[in-house]
Amino acid sequence: MNTKQTIAIIGATGNMGSALSTALAKGNNRLLLKATDKDKLNALVDAIRSTNPQADIEAAACPTDASWEADIIILAVPYAAEKDVAAQIREVANQKIVISIANPLNETYDGLVTEPGTSAAEELQKLLPHSRVVKAFNTTFAADFATPVIDGKQVDAFVAGDDAEAVATVSALVSTAGFRPIEAGKLSVSRTLEGMQLLLITLGIRNNYNWLAGWKILHQ
Repeated sequence: MNTKQTIAIIGATGNMGSALSTALAKGNNRLLLKATDKDKLNALVDAIRSTNPQADIEAAACPTDASWEADIIILAVPYAAEKDVAAQIREVANQKIVISIANPLNETYDGLVTEPGTSAAEELQKLLPHSRVVKAFNTTFAADFATPVIDGKQVDAFVAGDDAEAVATVSALVSTAGFRPIEAGKLSVSRTLEGMQLLLITLGIRNNYNWLAGWKILHQ
């Protein structure tokens, strides 16, 4: 049996945060959910418990407390908010796995705001130098969590990081969420992964995918 882990999800009531919270509550995890809107947060906790009474889940008072208790911290916040959140959790995130799901999109969704040669995940690693930052869940839309099999194929979700143990741990969470984990390489591969999601978003807008789309690696 896998060891039970405590996972803090910061930004739990956003589209991605609520999708992650609902999906990961199905696993052998204790979830601490944090969001600024307490009413929405309590409603999310109640909704998850109504469909999954066995879920070990609770609302957290603040990101620092939630992160202090957690083994794994998921920043389900926009790229622009990561700096502030990192400052709040820096002292309690030492040696812990911190998952970056952000895509640093510009306001018109046709480019990235990060400089060439870096990524949102790498910038987060600079802000949290003593944490084990892993890129994951950035290539999946929120709608995919409810439908991780599209056109008969399980959606792939890519994981990148410099710590092999952390990558393996996060890959297991990807499986819990219903996706097939693909370990893509070092944290620097996040540059490619964030570019991949930019491409998928622009294709979705152009071709009306209705936010239900994902990547699939086919091989023989």
